[in-house]
Amino acid sequence: MGLKNKTSKNKENIDYKSFILYLLYYWKLFVITVITAIIIAKFMNGFLEEQYRLSSLISVKEETNPLFSTGTNIAFNWGGASDEIQTIQTILRSRSHNEKVVKETKFFISYLKEGKYRLKDVYGYTPFSINLKTNKPQLYSKIFQIEITGENTFHLSVDFDGLDYCKLVTYDTDSYSDYLILKNKFSKEYTIDEVISTPFFNFSIKKNNDFKIGEIYFIRFEPFDGTVAKYKQIFVKEVSVGSSIIELSQQGPNKKRIVDYLNSTVKILDKVKQDQKILYAKKTKKWIDHLFKKEKNSLDNIEKELGFYKEENNIFNLSLEGSKTFEEIIEIEKEKKDLLNYIDYLNKLKKYILTHQEYLDGVPVPALIKIQDVKISQEIINLIQKSTIRERLKDVVTENHPSLNILNNEITAVETNLLENISNLKIINNDKIKKLNKRLQNSNSKLKNIPSREQGLLKYKRNFEISEANYNYLKQKSYEAGTAIAANVSDIKIIDKAKDIGNGPHYPQPKFNYIVALMFGFALPLFYVLIRTLFDKKIHTVEEIKKKFSIPILGVVGRNQEDNNLVVFNKPKSVISESFRAIRSNIQFMFKESKNSNSKTIILTSSVGGEGKTMISVNIATVFALSGKKTVLIGLDLRKPKIYDDFDLPNDIGVVNYLINQKSLDEIIISTKIPNFDLILSGPIPPNPSELLINEKANRMIEILKDTYDYIIIDTPPVGLVSDALELFKFSDAVIYVVRQDYSEKGMMKMIEDKYKNKEVTNISYVLNDFSKKKYGYGYGYGYGYGYGYGYGYGADENDQKNGIISKIIRFLKSNK
Repeated sequence: MGLKNKTSKNKENIDYKSFILYLLYYWKLFVITVITAIIIAKFMNGFLEEQYRLSSLISVKEETNPLFSTGTNIAFNWGGASDEIQTIQTILRSRSHNEKVVKETKFFISYLKEGKYRLKDVYGYTPFSINLKTNKPQLYSKIFQIEITGENTFHLSVDFDGLDYCKLVTYDTDSYSDYLILKNKFSKEYTIDEVISTPFFNFSIKKNNDFKIGEIYFIRFEPFDGTVAKYKQIFVKEVSVGSSIIELSQQGPNKKRIVDYLNSTVKILDKVKQDQKILYAKKTKKWIDHLFKKEKNSLDNIEKELGFYKEENNIFNLSLEGSKTFEEIIEIEKEKKDLLNYIDYLNKLKKYILTHQEYLDGVPVPALIKIQDVKISQEIINLIQKSTIRERLKDVVTENHPSLNILNNEITAVETNLLENISNLKIINNDKIKKLNKRLQNSNSKLKNIPSREQGLLKYKRNFEISEANYNYLKQKSYEAGTAIAANVSDIKIIDKAKDIGNGPHYPQPKFNYIVALMFGFALPLFYVLIRTLFDKKIHTVEEIKKKFSIPILGVVGRNQEDNNLVVFNKPKSVISESFRAIRSNIQFMFKESKNSNSKTIILTSSVGGEGKTMISVNIATVFALSGKKTVLIGLDLRKPKIYDDFDLPNDIGVVNYLINQKSLDEIIISTKIPNFDLILSGPIPPNPSELLINEKANRMIEILKDTYDYIIIDTPPVGLVSDALELFKFSDAVIYVVRQDYSEKGMMKMIEDKYKNKEVTNISYVLNDFSKKKYGYGYGYGYGYGYGYGYGYGADENDQKNGIISKIIRFLKSNK
């Protein structure tokens, strides 16, 4: 078993090495494709527009003002949302946010310069910038030229290319209009900071750096919505899961434009978040200031009425008993008013929650009351936050999106908790008011014992005290709201600003492209070879014949580079001549089974025409003749004779004339210039070749020739096309079936293979013709591998002994088989 496995393994190695040898034949194709791929990669590295990728790091964390406690007032506890990261990501990709950034940066203005393959974006690299009047019409999406003509002058021109109308855009209103072109070309010189005012241009040029005379720049005013859509594709991601740090990145051909956009988007985001954070506080302060103004007017009126009453009744102070009663009543009244105000607020809040679906604006503000339950404040904040997030999400997701459904459920849960807390607080406060009313009733009964004038004074003083307390309370709350707004702390912290630190382009990557080019350069020809091998039905090597067929191989003949087929005679020391000598030696083993030991008959055939059957016939006959054996070559391919060409003879007399009784056998035998070599041509092409070959006279001819010649070589028609050759097999002592490398198809050999297996044909061998050692390995043929006629030392052709690097590699692989 071990020996069998070892043998199988060696066989696999041989196959593997044979495939490498086969690939080496295509080395020129590999070199060409690799070089072509590298050239393409080099071109693409220069042609593709370079794309840079820069980033910025920010921290998003809720920051609250430490000056205010949680229960001070709802107005002062507005911080970031609990899911602030998702909110920020949504904002940064939203259309409205990017519209603000594009307006801020004016990125709808393109600064261009002529490049090698295209107009190049040179924003930030120009010595000037455009101060655009966005409230006036501008030439829309049409390139115009600015040429530097002096230290402070430039030439502005635009070619309308024969158009009748051009489109104008007003960026402030995002509106478009048509302009009737009066002149096909506009051209004029301007100075720095000069206002350019035409029907289609309204801007000025600001100088940023020194001008270089002769430099030409191109400007184009891009569509606003298109620019916003382009920059909406900003990349936003968390640095790590659960982290409060966000990385913002953007890709583009201009690093300065990326830097400015990233920094501007963070700047605007920070401002928006601060404005949102103090929005509730601003509304609260506005409402407090409104109430404060009303309360001040009320206090002034009460104070005047109190003064009139004192002068008119000549009473200025309360008695000891009146003062005591007054203080009790004032204390109860203040406490009751606080409770009533809070109940009123709870009623308004409940009504608002039940009648509204959004909570961005108008949530009732408890500006005049103190928070009894901190949960109310927290739940209102939570409700507003989640409602704000929901409205933003609606701009970017559908109504059935899972994240929106989850948020709706959370808002419903907050509403339920809030309404439950409101009901509980109302019950508690109503109980407190009932108790206060009883206390107030007792205090009011004491007033009956006080004089009437003092009772009137007490009434005015009570109103004055209550109004003054409200006045002072509102004044304090207004101060607190103003302080909260002024001391607002941003949730956005910049960790790393976007900055050009000299990094190379993100795309294309030259090294990567060259690696891909090399891979494709090798893969494409390899794929070609594999596909060609997969669909290849031709015979290529001796190994293929051995694996697929059971008929033995007699020998291998190399490619004939000569003008005619007389290779053995014309070049007796060539490698091909040696291969025929090897075949001559090998064929002797086939004759051992022959009954006739005096004369031997060899029949040559093939599958189809063009496989070199005639060439093999001529040279086998020659090699026997040169060895001193009397040999005759008979051309029995009556349909397509060829032998006469190699001997420069006419084909007007031959076997056909003998078979139809026009000529005798002696008359058709031709002596050649080759010693011991006679020739019988086929003669004129008959209409019935098969009938001629199977008649008795053909049998008689072979018998006569056997008495005269040592070897009779018969060139027959291809068995794959006609059955003539099969009829002649009865005369043979050996049959040679010629197979041509890269020409003969495996399927064509199946017929003769089946006859061999069925023992209808015996004593037959293959000869592989036209073999090229360069393509399928070194030295297969010419008898090598069969123990005969390797060829070295016999005057091999010069072309067969080149020692190129490919040949050396092939010899090395062969030596290790």
